[in-house]
Amino acid sequence: MRTKASVMLLAVVLLTSMLLAGCGKEATPTAPVGQEKENTETGSGKLPPYEIKLVFYGSAQKDLDLLAEEMSKITLEKINATVKLERIEPAAWDQQSILMLTGNEQVDLIVTGNAEFSRQVAQGQLLPLDDMLEAHGQDILEAFDPEVLAATKVDGKTYAVPSIRDFAANAIVLMRKDMLDKYDLDISKVNKLDDLDPIFATIKQNEPNVTPLGKASAGASIANRLLETNWDLLGDSIGVLGNLDELKVVNLYETPEYVQMLKTIRRWYEAGYIHKDVATSKETAVDYIKANVGFGVINKGKPGALAQNENRVDTKLSLVNLGHQITSTTSITAIMMGIPTNSKDPERAMMFLNLLNSDKDLVNLIDWGIEGKHYVKVSDNQIDFPPGINAANSGYNLRQGWMFGNQLLSYTWITDNPELWVEMDKFNKESKKSAALGFTYNPAPVKTELAAITNVIRQFESGLENGTLDPEVNLPKFNAALKAAGLDKVIAEKQKQLDAWAANK
Repeated sequence: MRTKASVMLLAVVLLTSMLLAGCGKEATPTAPVGQEKENTETGSGKLPPYEIKLVFYGSAQKDLDLLAEEMSKITLEKINATVKLERIEPAAWDQQSILMLTGNEQVDLIVTGNAEFSRQVAQGQLLPLDDMLEAHGQDILEAFDPEVLAATKVDGKTYAVPSIRDFAANAIVLMRKDMLDKYDLDISKVNKLDDLDPIFATIKQNEPNVTPLGKASAGASIANRLLETNWDLLGDSIGVLGNLDELKVVNLYETPEYVQMLKTIRRWYEAGYIHKDVATSKETAVDYIKANVGFGVINKGKPGALAQNENRVDTKLSLVNLGHQITSTTSITAIMMGIPTNSKDPERAMMFLNLLNSDKDLVNLIDWGIEGKHYVKVSDNQIDFPPGINAANSGYNLRQGWMFGNQLLSYTWITDNPELWVEMDKFNKESKKSAALGFTYNPAPVKTELAAITNVIRQFESGLENGTLDPEVNLPKFNAALKAAGLDKVIAEKQKQLDAWAANK
C-alpha cells in the first residue's frame, strides 16, 4: 500500500544490491513444484504432516492461538496441515517482514502488496505461482475474473493472489453525527475538500479540545486516501497516470490537483484543524474519536464503510462521498498473499490459500473467530456478538476480512446490509477502470535512482501531505530534489514498461 511506499522503495534498492552481489536468495522453491503424485494428493493419509505459517499485520488478539487451533481442525482433515498465525504490529511490519524474508525463518504465506510486493519480486523472495495454481489452486482460478488475477503478474508470471474484496474505491469523509446535529451543520453540499472548511471551523470554535481531522491509519498521511482514489499510482506513486484514460506517466508532485490538495491541507493545519504532531504521531482518527477528542477522517469508500467505521469508533457517523470510485492495478494488488521462498512446502501453502478462497468455515474463522465464543448467528448470513461480549472484551475482533482470501464467503455483521457482498460486486463493476489496469511495474532497472528518490521522499512527503511543511516553499524544493535524484529516468522507465505492456496486451 502507498502508506508503506516511501519506506519500501529504499529496501528495493538495498536488497537488490545484496542479491546482485550474491547475498540474496535464489528465486527457486525450497521444495520442488513437481513432486510425486502421492505427495501432492490432499487428505491426511496422502500428505506428510506440516505446519503452515501465515504472517500478517493487525492489532493484538488474545485468542489468536485458539483460533489457529480451530482452523487446524479443518486443514488437518483436508490437507494434513496445522496452522500457525503470526501477527505483527502494523507499525513494525516493514522492518520485521523484511527481516523474515531476508533471513532463514520459515514463512509459508505472507500478506503483501504494491511497493513491498515489487521489492519482494525483485529480490526473488516470492515464488512464481502459476504451476501451483494449476495444480492446487483451481478454486482460486474459478473465483477470479481473469483480468483481476492478471494484475498480479510481473514479466508474465503470477507472484501473489489478491484477496477478493473491494477492488474499487473512492474517497469519503466520515464525521461524527452528534456534533453535526449539535451545531446544525449541513453536509449535503460538500462535494470537494474546500467545502469542509466551514464545518471544521465550527467544530474548532465550539469544541476547542476536539481535533476536526485525523489520519486514517498510523502510517498514512492526511492525503493518503485522496491519492489512492484520484490517481493510478502505478504501484509506488513515483510516476502516475494523471488521466485514467491515457497511458501517460507524469510526476504526481507537479500535477495541479496535487498542488491544490497540499494547499488545502496546509490551510487546515495552520487553522488547527489537524493535530500539530500529525506527521510523527501514531494516533489515528479512530483513536481520537473513541477518546472523544476527534471529529472526522478522510477514508477509503466502499459498500459498508459507514457501518464498519461506526463499529470501530462505537459512535454514529455521517458520510460524504468525494468523487466516483476507480479501479487500478494498485487497488487490486494493495492486499495479496504470496508464498515466500522461505516456505518449506510451497505446495501445501498453495493448498491452504486455495481453502481460504473456497472453504466458508475456514474464511469465517479467520474473519470473525469462533462461533458461540466470538460471534453468534442472528440469521443464515448475519452475525453479532454473543451476550456479554463486545468489541472491548472479545478475544478475537480483528475485523480484517479484506485481508484473507475470499471475503465474499464471509458472514455480514448485524449492522451491515445483508446484501453487502452483492453491493460490493456492483460497486466494483461500476467503477471507473484505469487504462493501465493489469500493468505491474518492475523497479529493478532504476534501483540506483530509487534509492536516492526514497531519501528525498522521506525528507519531504510526510510534512507536505500532513500540512506541517509549507508547500509554497517546500514543494518546489521537493520536485527539484526528486529530479536531481533521477525522477525523470524513473518516469521514462515506467513509461517504457507501460508502452511495452500495452503493445502486448
